[in-house]
Amino acid sequence: MFFASDNTSGAAPEIMAALVRANEGYARSYGADALMERVRDRVREVLEAPEAAVYLVATGTAANALSVALTTPPWGSVFCHRHAHVAEDECNAPEFYAGGAKLVLVDGAHGKMTPAALSAQLDRIGAGGVHSLQTGMLTLTNLTEAGTAYTPEEIAALTALAKAKGLPCHLDGARFANALVATGATPAGMTWKAGIDVLSFGGTKNGCLGVEAVVIFDPARAREFELRRKRGGHLFSKHRFLSAQFDAYLDGGLWLRLAERANAMGARLAEGLAGRNEVVQNHPVEANMMFPEWAEGTHARLKAAGADYYDWTLPEGREGARLVASWSTTEAEVDAFLRAFGAG
Repeated sequence: MFFASDNTSGAAPEIMAALVRANEGYARSYGADALMERVRDRVREVLEAPEAAVYLVATGTAANALSVALTTPPWGSVFCHRHAHVAEDECNAPEFYAGGAKLVLVDGAHGKMTPAALSAQLDRIGAGGVHSLQTGMLTLTNLTEAGTAYTPEEIAALTALAKAKGLPCHLDGARFANALVATGATPAGMTWKAGIDVLSFGGTKNGCLGVEAVVIFDPARAREFELRRKRGGHLFSKHRFLSAQFDAYLDGGLWLRLAERANAMGARLAEGLAGRNEVVQNHPVEANMMFPEWAEGTHARLKAAGADYYDWTLPEGREGARLVASWSTTEAEVDAFLRAFGAG
């Protein structure tokens, strides 16, 4: 009953098999391997973006930080949601890689910034001329840190505001596949067609061993990214092991099937909890992640039964939790958790 995060699961068998195959013989290093050519073609096909530049790194933090650095000068601002991953979970890596750029936090319920809140911040930043922080770029997260999903229309409304100020737009897609499954959107519809310039295309949280793609829809920025990746220490020598993962990830739609499984198990868990006394979901459950709260004493009962998840104590005798289903979560695990939960 492991619901701490979707990155606590193992790698999908198809990914592991691809790594074993890639281990045979020799391959050129630093991204010159033949597999990377196929990855590039597959990513372009999936995103309907034949000119896009595609690069691989091993972590989501690297993908986000390098993308921010690519699109923001050191004196610029990074407009992000108050609870975005870049703001709360990356140890200032975006600011470090961008050489000092500052995060500007934007509010909005359930992890999604609102156009009104973004517009207010866009109007405020840079108003003091050379003495003040300058505008830089916009970054959105989908799925959000609250487990909710932006629709392409919601993304387009926010990027339109940024682009009216001349700002590039980035999408942190660590759970990109889950967001697509949740909304029914197409990959192109959620990215460049909605105004996104750079995409962090996640794999690690959705069944890969450790790989993320950075997709740059304007290939004129590609050379700079190559240099930043190398200078930042994120260009793998044995790159074929990154390529092999992403190649298998996209092969035959595996990435979407894994996300469908995770989302379905999230829905099963949320539906099971909905019938229990005193359970309240703090955010809409739209994919594989949820934030319920329940009566005091429930943590002790669940942990005694072997459940693993993030928990915290709330006022007035309430308890809160973050539960995340993964590609490998089974119906049996969900049902065991619900049995351990009891009547509530």
